[in-house]
Order: sequence, then C-alpha cells, then structure tokens
Amino acid sequence: MLLLICVFNNVSAKSLKVYKHVDSKGVIHYSSKKPKVTNFRIINVRCPECGWKSTVNWHNTPLIKNKFEDEIQSVAKQFQIKPSLIKAIIHAESSFKPESISSAGAQGLMQLMPATQKTYSVTDPFHPGQNIKAGSAYLKHLLKKYDNNVRLSLAAYNAGETAVAKYNNNVPPYKETENYIKRVNILQKRYVN
Repeated sequence: MLLLICVFNNVSAKSLKVYKHVDSKGVIHYSSKKPKVTNFRIINVRCPECGWKSTVNWHNTPLIKNKFEDEIQSVAKQFQIKPSLIKAIIHAESSFKPESISSAGAQGLMQLMPATQKTYSVTDPFHPGQNIKAGSAYLKHLLKKYDNNVRLSLAAYNAGETAVAKYNNNVPPYKETENYIKRVNILQKRYVN
C-alpha cells in the first residue's frame, strides 16, 4: 500500500527535494519535509528538459537506449502499442528518470497523475514496471477512444480528455500541448531506428 504524504504547492520539478521512507508496516511515505525518522532517502527530482518551454533540439538530443527495455517491450506487446511510441512518451515526460515529479504532481517515467494511478491500481508510481504498464494502459485507452488517432491521443495524454472534449474532439490550442505532440512525434521517429 502506498501512502503519499506530500503537498507540491507550486514547487518546480527542477529543484524539488523529496524525502522517502518505509515505515514498520511497509507503507511508503513521500514528503517535501524532512521526516522525523532516520531511515529516509532523499530523492532529487530534476528534469529541466521535460518542461514544455524546453529549448532542447529534439531532432538531435541524445536518445536514451536500453533503459527499461524489458518493461517497454512487454507492455508494447500486451497493449499492441509501438515500443517507439512508449519510449518517446517516456523521454518527453521524464527523460527516463523514474523519480521525476512535475509541478502539477504527475509522477514517474510516464508522469501519471494520482487519478490515473488509482484507475490502474498503481501502488508505487516511481516503480518503473508499474508506471510504464499503467501509462501504456492509459495510452491504449486513449488510442481506442480516439480511433487510433495518435495526435489526438497525445493531446489527451498531455492536456486531459476533458480539454480535448472541450474543443470538439480536436487538439486544444494550448502551446504546451502543441509542443508536446511535436516533441513526441520527433522522438518516436528517432526511436524507431
């Protein structure tokens, strides 16, 4: 069982320090404040290239190879999603950093929000296998919902299904979402090779 005790009020993921410890009952605790126990671990959450205003050139930034390959291949097969798309999303969302946390509270490799974690029974969003499986299951849901329209599915993954519905099942006119779709598309083409 996972118990999150953390409030991320307007904290940037570029400088967030998170304290993690497991209590005597096996419950994992996360906090932005130093706990009163000694068996804690500090998680420094940094992913400056993941911000939507990032100036990274996605056409030539180094690809991250051979990380979480078994997990990615397994869920790609399970959900019939191209591994290159899963890798591109992981790269765009967290740059393959499993302990990443966004300023909005999304967590892990595929940046799962708490509601998505609950829907897909995630007990530890920082566990690569759980995160990749839940993120891929959610992506598969979106691909089914939008008739395999990858662009629209990515828009919903980034901005939410409500935002897509608000704009009559079109990509919302948000600069962040437009940048996100471009970033994932570029990375997916590169991860195919």
